[in-house]
Amino acid sequence: MTTVSTKSGRIIKVVSREEEKSTLTESDNEMDERAVEAVKAAINKAKICKKPIAGYDNEKKQAYVEYANGERKYINIENL
Repeated sequence: MTTVSTKSGRIIKVVSREEEKSTLTESDNEMDERAVEAVKAAINKAKICKKPIAGYDNEKKQAYVEYANGERKYINIENL
């Protein structure tokens, strides 16, 4: 388990995939599943409304914005 400190001083515990089963409760797992489904629903709603969607390309290791026409614009961090 790793701990991360936020700017506000809050401590967040990050659990690795290997530690999940021994650390998370059934309630935690259910909450995680609901969060995943909520994100999927939000992405589907954005697609239906023809809104741009942010994503991450694992192969290129780069974030992008995908538009309704399927065009992807990769984000260049150096220009931010």
